[in-house]
Amino acid sequence: MGNRLAGASSPYLQLHAGNPVDWYAWGEEAFARARELDRPIFLSIGYYTCHWCHVMERESFSDAAVAELLNRDFVSIKVDREERPDVDRLYMTYVQATTGGGGWPMSVFLTPDLKPFHGGTYYPPGDRHGLPGFPRLLATIAAAWREQRPRLLASAEEVDRFLRQATAPAPAAAGESLAALREAVWPRLFGELSAGFDRSAAGFGGAPKFPRPVAHRFLLRYAHQHRNTPEGEAATTMVTSTLRAMAQGGIHDALGGGLHRYSVDANWRVPHFEKMLYDQAQLVTSCVEAWQCTHAPELADLGRSTCDFVLREMTSAGGGFYSAQDADSPIPPQHQVPGGPSEGEGAYYLWDQAEIEALLPTEAAALFCRVYGVRPHGNVPQQLDPQQEFAGRNILYQTEDIASADAAALAAARQTLYQARLQRPRPPTDTKVLTAWNGLMISALAQAAAVWEEPRYLAAAQAATNFLAGERANSDGALWRTAGVSGFVEDYALLIQGLLDLYEADWHPRWREWARALQQQQERLFAAPDGAYFSSGEDPHLFLRLREDYDGAEPSPNSVSVSNLLRLDLLYENEGWRERAERLLAGFAARLREAPQALPQMAGALAAAAAPAKRLMITGAAQRADTQALLRAARARFLPGYWIVPAPAPEGQAASAYLCEDYTCRMPITAPEVLAAALE
Repeated sequence: MGNRLAGASSPYLQLHAGNPVDWYAWGEEAFARARELDRPIFLSIGYYTCHWCHVMERESFSDAAVAELLNRDFVSIKVDREERPDVDRLYMTYVQATTGGGGWPMSVFLTPDLKPFHGGTYYPPGDRHGLPGFPRLLATIAAAWREQRPRLLASAEEVDRFLRQATAPAPAAAGESLAALREAVWPRLFGELSAGFDRSAAGFGGAPKFPRPVAHRFLLRYAHQHRNTPEGEAATTMVTSTLRAMAQGGIHDALGGGLHRYSVDANWRVPHFEKMLYDQAQLVTSCVEAWQCTHAPELADLGRSTCDFVLREMTSAGGGFYSAQDADSPIPPQHQVPGGPSEGEGAYYLWDQAEIEALLPTEAAALFCRVYGVRPHGNVPQQLDPQQEFAGRNILYQTEDIASADAAALAAARQTLYQARLQRPRPPTDTKVLTAWNGLMISALAQAAAVWEEPRYLAAAQAATNFLAGERANSDGALWRTAGVSGFVEDYALLIQGLLDLYEADWHPRWREWARALQQQQERLFAAPDGAYFSSGEDPHLFLRLREDYDGAEPSPNSVSVSNLLRLDLLYENEGWRERAERLLAGFAARLREAPQALPQMAGALAAAAAPAKRLMITGAAQRADTQALLRAARARFLPGYWIVPAPAPEGQAASAYLCEDYTCRMPITAPEVLAAALE
């Protein structure tokens, strides 16, 4: 027996279509039903590749007794956070403010007018680990709604007032220059990141350890500003050592490429196995920029293998990029335990030593097992595997550097094992094509294509952009986030960034023109006095409109917009784009001063806004050898102070490069070696 989610486009909602819970999708039908029945709303928010979302679905939402409680006393709404990040951000703000933490699945109880009065995340089916069992929680809240409703309603109104006050931006500092703001923010942010850096295992903080590409972007810009100083070298090292540690750790899929969401331990060895598109995209960009700083081949290898993974496993037939691969997958029959689960986290990626020895020649197997830490009884310490999900099995992580003499043999072994792994039941893929995350991947591929001269990556970026132009753009020029869901500010900002990066890579003016049109739409739909609201406000049911002010797993669209506006100003002069960037930064000045770690990507963009406008203008025919030689000289270097501005010229005209500052250009340069010296 199905419920209302059977026809949903979201794979996450479809996972719950067979539950006995009488689920509603977010919308007026559900809200009207809550008002009609005078019941509280149970709002459950998650996403397709969320491990604990799967656990709660199996334990509670598939249970007839739990469903009876929900259907009797509540109106239950299920939301895919990736489709409706506005709903997710609003109620996550509440949960974090009232509990001190957050995560998914998110479980929030609302009045019929959608104001929250109780919230949390995962709840077990019975009392354990200090958490109430979900059935007991439902009974308690239902009783309180019947017997103590005035108290709950008063709490909801108090929460409303608190959230409005807490999310109101601080007033901009009058008269403060951006240069002064940079001098206040940059040393503090560098000091905080340096203090939190793990000097033994790399990365920031302890376990669990997450990638944080937004911090990489700031540190590499800090290093460039402080090059040839101990601080600059330290900033570069923090990024490059983190990328190397990730490349060697279990968080990196050594066989198929791509990076998992985070590491359970501090040493990057035991991952949470889901793979998110936004992680792949941003870490490719980190690899590109770090390679430009160092020319270390292993950084290019990590970036290329990640691009190759996305092209091979996360690209739709139409060219758009899928959202994620699940952490859980079916357990191969030979590893299933009688009476145990049929699927488990990481099942697709785990190996027995005997399996490897059966697939590889003896010497190759011994070499592979030594280099990748494979042990006869498994290599995951019990303290990192309390549920014994990985007992006796191995996660592949590099325990020693690969000698050049062994590189070819190990590459052949990896390919053999990868082909064997393809015969296993594969992790499910969330096939949603989200505009924002596709924008990030278009940026990454365009940058990788330009810097590493890889036509496949450029073709993939172009195909994805054409897909979005055909499937995610309305007739009035507005964007869809995914089919049937209007775009949010991050969809605009991240696609604009992707279009500008693609324009730098292939010189096609349509990308530049579309970026300009989308920026105009973004300002029309999302403009706030001090930046941009996350949503357009078209959903009247959300009681609060938030401004995104945190560079987290994804960058804040306001941070991305600073760079977008500065770049558009170089392409379209006298249109006020730079002034808009300066006003945006002024609106975030207090946030940057008080909590610079919240906005490292914006802090990085602050330097470009505080300095005179700089561009490297290259004239010539895009495909001529002399034009490509000049581009190669520029792209081999990390140039955060300059943006490359293409200036197409007729086929017969020789290529030239112009270094321009504050709208004044130096004499033309025609020799690549002269340009390289000037850029140094």
